[in-house]
Amino acid sequence: MQKRMGEAVARVARKVNDTVENKTDSLDLANCKLMTFPIGIYKAMRSVTEGIHNISLANNELKSLTSRFVTTFSQLRELNLAGNYLHRLPEEVTSLLHLRAINLSRNRFRRFPEPLAAVATLETIDLEENEIAAAKEPVSGFPSASLEETGRSWCPPKDVEVPVEKLATMASLRSLNLRANPVGPEVRLLVRPLIPFDLLLSPEEPVPKA
Repeated sequence: MQKRMGEAVARVARKVNDTVENKTDSLDLANCKLMTFPIGIYKAMRSVTEGIHNISLANNELKSLTSRFVTTFSQLRELNLAGNYLHRLPEEVTSLLHLRAINLSRNRFRRFPEPLAAVATLETIDLEENEIAAAKEPVSGFPSASLEETGRSWCPPKDVEVPVEKLATMASLRSLNLRANPVGPEVRLLVRPLIPFDLLLSPEEPVPKA
């Protein structure tokens, strides 16, 4: 166990040193068994943080992302946090004024991380394989979509785990991946032109026959 931990620490140090020495715009700390983002990295990289545009922390054991991380790496374009234990993001994410893509797949989100809705530059959001569902209370005043098969009208749910109205105002958003999430049937009705981006969902499972 200690040997594996020592190898992981050495791998992190090597990758950080490579980034600093070569002044690259990427930091890849995927598969490093990280439970938290090492505090020492902030000091080691203080001379190059403004030039870091891409960070991968995929496939670690992170349970949270700190505000210090977000404010330190404020010039991020892409952030890969797939395969961790995250269930929320800090409000400071809204300060990432250049972020174009974020991968949060295979985490523990039960609700859409709403700070992302305030990041105007985001083009792709990947939340595949989380635990995001939707409530069923309608919101008044939102344009309804006619359901031919039922003859009823539909409105986006109130207090939903997917804040559709906020997302619809994100001018740069092109794709939201919610595959392998337990979203309700209401969310499946959200197609263009009701929303201005591609919503990726898993196929509905067939209803078992009695």
